[in-house]
Amino acid sequence: MAKGLGNMMKQAQQMQQKMARIQEEVAKQEIEASAGGGMVTVVVNGKQEVLSIKIDPNVVDPQDVDMLQDLILVATNEAVRKSQDIMQQEMSKLTGGMNIPGLF
Repeated sequence: MAKGLGNMMKQAQQMQQKMARIQEEVAKQEIEASAGGGMVTVVVNGKQEVLSIKIDPNVVDPQDVDMLQDLILVATNEAVRKSQDIMQQEMSKLTGGMNIPGLF
């Protein structure tokens, strides 16, 4: 009985190490998304941190700041969503598709 528990603990520790390694690898990735046909491009990393925002000068219209703000918002949300999807896909590979609450 104690040996079985020891094996389970060892497996849990190995899975935790693999999860940490995956999170580290995904955190280094750069994910890009754009809006307005490429007028605004946002790059985030795997930790959902915004790394850069590029704005095409043609979309900068002092009379329509709302549109620019909307494009930035759409591109940022899409980049973050893609980053989260990548993390979820990588973790799913580790867990064999099992949904483990609180995994990340």
